Amino acid sequence: MTTTEILTGERADLLETLRQHRWFLTFTAQGLTDEQAASTPTASSLCIGGLIKHVASVEENWIKFIEHGTSAMEFDPDSTDYENHAANFRMEPGETLASIIARYDEVAAYTDKLVETVDLDLSHPLPSAPWFPEGKTRSARRVLVHIVAETAQHAGHADIIRETIDGQKTMG
Repeated sequence: MTTTEILTGERADLLETLRQHRWFLTFTAQGLTDEQAASTPTASSLCIGGLIKHVASVEENWIKFIEHGTSAMEFDPDSTDYENHAANFRMEPGETLASIIARYDEVAAYTDKLVETVDLDLSHPLPSAPWFPEGKTRSARRVLVHIVAETAQHAGHADIIRETIDGQKTMG
């Protein structure tokens, strides 16, 4: 696609919606210090920086699934996969909010380019994992809708955390 072409239809709708929810998510981090972004001021153990990090990781993994199939998301219950998943919800020592957002921007740009060209009907079987139904497949379209839902859900979590930190709300 050239820069002069304009997306329309389903691809435009997917990108517009995903970009809007990414904005909601990253807006919650605007003006926060690294310490505030890593804080867990609610009953939850979630923090704003960790949520952005998690959403970037989930988006990246699902995009790898679209491009490479089941092997891109295989889960080994005997490995450190659970530990790594949990770490994606935290800001680890040495991580900064700026670096997490920069990484998310990289993932988002890659996803956006893929949405422009991918066959939305391309499907792969889901890997075996406790959270996936056995024997099901996911199309690129369904994966992109899931990424939108994941981003929107965690933008809401981040908004609650931000309001707890200093009263700022994304909307309202």
